[in-house]
Amino acid sequence: MVDCIRSDSEVTVGVDLGDKFSTIYVLNSDGEILDEGRVRTTAEALTARFQGLPRMRVAIEVGLHSPWVSRLLEECGHEVLVANARKLRLIYQNDRKSDKVDAEYLARLARVDPKLLSPIEHRGAEAQKDLAVVRARDALVKTRTALINTIRGSVKSIGSRVPSSSAHSFHRKVADAIPEELRPALTPLLAIIEEVTHSIDAYDKKIEELCETKYPQAQVLMTVVGVGPLTALAYALVIGDPARFKKSRDVGPYLGLVPRRQESGDLQPQLRITKAGDKLLRRLLVGSAHYILGPLNAADSDLRNHGQAIARRGGKNAKKRAAVAVARKLAVLLHRMWTTQEEYEPLRNAKRRGAKKQTISSGPATT
Repeated sequence: MVDCIRSDSEVTVGVDLGDKFSTIYVLNSDGEILDEGRVRTTAEALTARFQGLPRMRVAIEVGLHSPWVSRLLEECGHEVLVANARKLRLIYQNDRKSDKVDAEYLARLARVDPKLLSPIEHRGAEAQKDLAVVRARDALVKTRTALINTIRGSVKSIGSRVPSSSAHSFHRKVADAIPEELRPALTPLLAIIEEVTHSIDAYDKKIEELCETKYPQAQVLMTVVGVGPLTALAYALVIGDPARFKKSRDVGPYLGLVPRRQESGDLQPQLRITKAGDKLLRRLLVGSAHYILGPLNAADSDLRNHGQAIARRGGKNAKKRAAVAVARKLAVLLHRMWTTQEEYEPLRNAKRRGAKKQTISSGPATT
């Protein structure tokens, strides 16, 4: 591989990453194959294969191994393109799909036009480590929810019920309400729920600590009502560098909070959102939107007024559409605040409209 690469200054490589082995496909500047083969998906094997070679353009597909592999290949001096899997129907809907074919398509697309790969940019190793804290907490919350639902369902199946309770205090409030005949089966689950709850509390403290000491931008984002440390930290870590978005409005599509489009002639069907980007952050933003629109929030704001206006229109899933719309505007607002460092004004748009109306009404009289 070394000799054939040195004979051509413009080399493109497609790498189909596998869990144990990765397939490599190498093309020269004319699109002719120079080499193909397999390499173990380990840091040692990839370093031995790519280090010391002339600079090449290497295309890989986003996945479990792509963050560390992309950093390793860049450290070896190569240009790395991480292809967006959602945009590559040529690969994932291919009837002849195989590791070799996928690697070849990645190489050929990268050689012709890198934009065809819709390349993404992975976050740094430090941000990935801190984001693991947020994702680990989310995994524990899902586990606790599943265990609570198991207990409630088991008790209901024999004609009884446990009292309503928050997830945080569930293990304390329902212990005495579990029927005697189910206690041997369900009491161990309560012990696990208690332990999981303590672990979630520990993660919450860690997240608050990260917001205070390591990610000061999260403090700015938390000034918006409905945005807590968890959502603020997740937003800061997923977005990474706000400068990579030319406009704040680009954040909505990036997080999959805009409707799909399938226009044809006069037909403009109402479709669901794309759900692109980070699933966890999108869910957290929608959760913040529900709080902003919900009864627990008494604060008036442009976000709340916008959502309520959509909900009042009625129609199918009006409240759900209102929450998504507020989440989209919230994502844009947070990016704007981050880049400009402006203070949060809950009724900024309302004040502008009021000032504009006042200016119009107090204009010069006509004769």
